[in-house]
Amino acid sequence: MRYSTHRHSVEECREALEKLAGRLAEVPPADRETYFGDRSISVTIPDLNVIFATRLGAGDDPVHEVSPDEPPADIRLTASSDEVMSLAQSPLNIARAWINGRIKIEASVKDLFRLRRLL
Repeated sequence: MRYSTHRHSVEECREALEKLAGRLAEVPPADRETYFGDRSISVTIPDLNVIFATRLGAGDDPVHEVSPDEPPADIRLTASSDEVMSLAQSPLNIARAWINGRIKIEASVKDLFRLRRLL
């Protein structure tokens, strides 16, 4: 288990999530729309009491804080600020983090495969 002495800020986590979402820009727009459609993804960061979200299909939607009146995202992740920062540095570790219980993922099976391609 990983322990950190540093609690990351909301802005650091937003930047880390923007880095992950930026990976979509590497996928050609037609493929992005076909593969991801208009799916939404959110990341809840309990230690910062914040939820961020974006849309996957466009590839250039900004990461934003979720307002109370927004509907739940299609794909929902829950992770500590440490895990969010870790994923931005090494996105391929999401499966290991999920298996070890450090990340919670709520999504359909089809969306899980979409997520795997993104990360």
